[in-house]
Amino acid sequence: MPDPQSLEAHPHDKMLSVLARANADRLKAFAEPLIGQLGAIEVLENRTGLVMLPMQDTAQGTNFHLGEVLVSEARIAADGQEGYGMRRGRDLEAAMAMALIDLAVASGIAHEACTVFITTEEAAQAREDHDRLCRVEATRVDMETF
Repeated sequence: MPDPQSLEAHPHDKMLSVLARANADRLKAFAEPLIGQLGAIEVLENRTGLVMLPMQDTAQGTNFHLGEVLVSEARIAADGQEGYGMRRGRDLEAAMAMALIDLAVASGIAHEACTVFITTEEAAQAREDHDRLCRVEATRVDMETF
């Protein structure tokens, strides 16, 4: 089980990165009960749009834009704190769920539950990344063997 104190080890940007990649169904299910705990929530933004995807040329190190990505974005506030969420795709509910969790963390509400959720999702993402890299590595061709 994840260490409940480990949220302090997650800077805000890392926490948002984990939430942005979290499973949408788990994210929504976890965020739903937080609504009642947060009190009066004001929705500041809830929209979809396109953002440019920056990349870097590995040979020369120059930056360029690979293309555009459709994202859903939500920004909410309660009691002087703000929550933010941006996720790939058109799922505004998932972006709002992400913003709710961010707001709960900022407000100190459900601290232990948020910590467990974030660290569990981070571990699941690490396993998925490792499995994907193993599958990619299995297809690698070593040109020296030809």
